[in-house]
Parts: sequence; structure tokens; C-alpha cells
Amino acid sequence: MKEKLKEKYKVILYYKYVHIDNPTELRMEQFEFCKKLGFKGRIIIAEEGINGTFEGLESACKEYIDYVKKDKRFADIHWKISEGTENGTAFPKLSVKVRLEIVSLHLGEEKDIDPNTLTGTHLSPDELRKWYEENREFYIVDMRNDYELKVGKFQNTIFPGMENFRDLRKKFKKIKNLKDKPVLTVCTGGVRCEKASGFLKREGFENVYQLDGGIVSYMEKYPGKDFDGSLYVFDKRLTMHFDNGTDHKIIGRCEKCKNPSEAYRNCRSMYCHRHFICCDDCLTPDGSAFCNLKCKIASRLFYLTH
Repeated sequence: MKEKLKEKYKVILYYKYVHIDNPTELRMEQFEFCKKLGFKGRIIIAEEGINGTFEGLESACKEYIDYVKKDKRFADIHWKISEGTENGTAFPKLSVKVRLEIVSLHLGEEKDIDPNTLTGTHLSPDELRKWYEENREFYIVDMRNDYELKVGKFQNTIFPGMENFRDLRKKFKKIKNLKDKPVLTVCTGGVRCEKASGFLKREGFENVYQLDGGIVSYMEKYPGKDFDGSLYVFDKRLTMHFDNGTDHKIIGRCEKCKNPSEAYRNCRSMYCHRHFICCDDCLTPDGSAFCNLKCKIASRLFYLTH
């Protein structure tokens, strides 16, 4: 008698910029349906659209996609689906929230970017691969946060230096020399680039593109090509890579000993919690990680005095 194969977990990543009249009502519908399917993850809903990432059994993910596609507003969503964890533990719980923005650029209502009217030209992974093959002149500008790039990035990436996406409005001045050059913005799944590319266009950049589906779509189609290292993701997996293990290149470095590592940790200090790379050898004897000596001393003083 054949043993029944265990159904696998999948992680879904998606977004859609579209006007939503009643985000609170949609939030309730989404929460109840996702709860019924046993999903864990997070969905953000705003008047400007929806942005979600969650983990669930493969059959449940298919049911969810079919359900969402029935809504005309979301019929053309670009779904990104990847392998989940063995036991469905990528996220601690289900969270569905209503916010002012589905990604926070914090420009204010009067200055905000509407990707439905102003955004960069979408460039597919196939088109980008062709650009590489033709040795075309273009400049990849990474719109992710600084700690995300430390574990993986496109070759010859230009980074404005954001600690947080909302820093773009100040940091974009570092790439002003590219205003008349072909600029390709990239981020994890594409949602940040919709606004980032529109912002650059409004600031006078003439030839702005965005990678359709984000880095994850390119890595799925062309594993091991043009992108070094792993892709940082916002769940318990922390990193993903699509090339085979023997060819995988680790570019991340432990901030303590500088040896190759892709092990992210949260600084143990209650005043910090910075996300940084620290290998197993550089953890404290009790398994803690502190990003610097100041945090370590502050933490010890706190426990000694409380």
C-alpha cells in the first residue's frame, strides 16, 4: 500500500494597486476567508490597494487565488508562489490590517504617488535577461532596505542607501547623475517599485523601468543568473535562493568576524532589535546576538538593575 504524500505548504506574495471604496469591509472578508483556509501571514489593505504574503497548504492557496480572481478589481494580479516551510511555520499568525498605504513612502496625501497614473515601464524577467545578453546600457537601482541587500543583490547594483523605504525621498539625490540614463528599479516582489519608479519619474528621471514581479520572479525564471547570494524575505525563512547548493554563492558576511554567513539575527537589546547577520560562532554563550558592544553592555546593565 502506497503511503499518501504529505501536501506541501506554499508561500504566496502578491499586490494590486486599485481603488478600494471600503477597506474595512474587504479586511473583514479577507480575514474570515483566510482564517477558514488556515493561512498564516499578513495582508495590508488601503484605499490604494492590497498587499499580501502568507503561507498555506497548496490546495488552500489555489482556492484562495480562485476566490480573489472572481473580483474584477483583482483579476490580473501577478501571483508569486514559492516553497513554504515543512510544517507551515513561516509566519506566527494571521494578520489582516487596514492602513493608509500598502507600502509606506510617507509623501503625504497631496504628494503621494498613484501607480495607476504614474509609474515606471514594467520590464519582464525575459526582457531583463535579454538586456544582459545584449550588453545594453542600464543601471539597476535597488529600492530595498540596507539590511536586505547584505545577503543578496544584482551584480553592479546601485543603492541609494535607504534604511527604510520612506528614506527614498531624501536618498534619491545620490542617483541624480542617472536622470538621463536607463534606470531599472528592483525590489522583492515589485510593490515598492511601483511607487519608487513613479517617484523618480516625477523627480525628472526620463527613462525609468521596474522589474515586473520583482527579484523573486527573476530568480525563479533565471536561477543563478546575474543575482549574487540569496533573497531576503519577510518571514521565518529569512532567505531564499533558487540555484543549486553546489553553485550557491554566499555574499553575506557576519558583522562580527566577517566570515561568510546568511544567518540573520535580531539584536537582543530591548532598546535596539536591529536585524543583522551574525554567524553561530559569534553568538554569546547563551545563544544571544548583540549588534555592538554598546547594546551588549546596555542589556547587561538593564538586567542587573531590574
